[in-house]
Amino acid sequence: MVLTFDVERYRPQMEEARQRIQMAQQFQEPDRVPIIMQVGNSFFCKMFGVNIRDYYLDAFGDLDLQLEVQIRGLKWLFEELGDDRTSCGVQPDIGPIQEALMFDLPVEYPDDTSPWIVRTMSLPEAVEKLKLIPPEENPRIQQLFRQREKMKEKVERYKLRVPVWGGLQIHPPLSAACGFLEPEEVMVYLYDDPQLVHRLFEKLLLAFCMLRDFQDRYFGTKTTSIWLADDHSAFVSDEMYRQHIMPYNMLIYARYGINGRHLHADGPNDHHFDTYANIMKLTSMDIGGFSDIKNAKRAFAGKVFFWGGLNCKDFYYDFAHAKPVVDRALRIGMPGGGFAFGIGGEVYAGVNPDTLCQVVAYVKQVGRYPMNPELLGAGEDEGDEGNLPTAPAVGTT
Repeated sequence: MVLTFDVERYRPQMEEARQRIQMAQQFQEPDRVPIIMQVGNSFFCKMFGVNIRDYYLDAFGDLDLQLEVQIRGLKWLFEELGDDRTSCGVQPDIGPIQEALMFDLPVEYPDDTSPWIVRTMSLPEAVEKLKLIPPEENPRIQQLFRQREKMKEKVERYKLRVPVWGGLQIHPPLSAACGFLEPEEVMVYLYDDPQLVHRLFEKLLLAFCMLRDFQDRYFGTKTTSIWLADDHSAFVSDEMYRQHIMPYNMLIYARYGINGRHLHADGPNDHHFDTYANIMKLTSMDIGGFSDIKNAKRAFAGKVFFWGGLNCKDFYYDFAHAKPVVDRALRIGMPGGGFAFGIGGEVYAGVNPDTLCQVVAYVKQVGRYPMNPELLGAGEDEGDEGNLPTAPAVGTT
């Protein structure tokens, strides 16, 4: 297959999206609600008939399969889906195994699904045995960076005009630990022997900073805005979160997030929303697909730009099945800006591509400012919205 792509073709589209999102981030109402769909490459594998295992194995292979899936996927995003994306690029895509590379852990590649890190130790063993290898001396990290250079060479050879991204970031300590240990074990030890867990978390925090600093040196950058994926925080109380989890995240934000503190959590993280808004003072958040937009709007209005709250499972079927949750999200999230419409987290394999395109087209039609509640099927959950904030529409057309 001959691949073609020219990022300049989509530059006006991305600039329009950037301006729209920027206004929403400032808690103003742009021409319409922004739409953010974080479509994962496993989704494209299913759509293009590619085995997901083969795709991820190719991150350390010749990269032709990864390039094909990603380039075809980018074209579909811009030309068929048409959400509000502000950038695009390709990269060696390793899947959810970042900690395996950082700590030299084994990885399993099951058929037609994402890879996962094999559990080989208990938490007490990890405290003592987990290898903290400087990235400059870590062969698996060095291999990944060589793969990025290889992808750059292929992009040039194939005359593709597209940025080549790269780098690696592990999760913050709680989710990093749950990535290679049994999550239930981590939670039990967090209750029964928190000091032991903190010994592990301190090692994981050091690893996070070592890796981030290495990348800044490698790329000649200085990280001042950072995303964290804090999925497993859903399973601790807010009191425990503030005592045992938040301090590590705040240290990361203090070091790398002076211009932006961004967070993702699959949820349900509703019980942490006030902490995120008023103590951690997040800049933005993807609230995941298991949290309620109503709770996020009440906590974040005027403070934290957010999106998500819709679940992939709501988009497995046809448009009629998805429409009620779409309408509710718009009714609750849109007033006053500060909100973008989107599935929480990643759009995974299994989501119906036709339904996704129909939903985006529908939101562009009915999600315009000033709001018209009659277009959004108000009635079933009347009262959900309550006295939500409003703002004057700015830049309406």
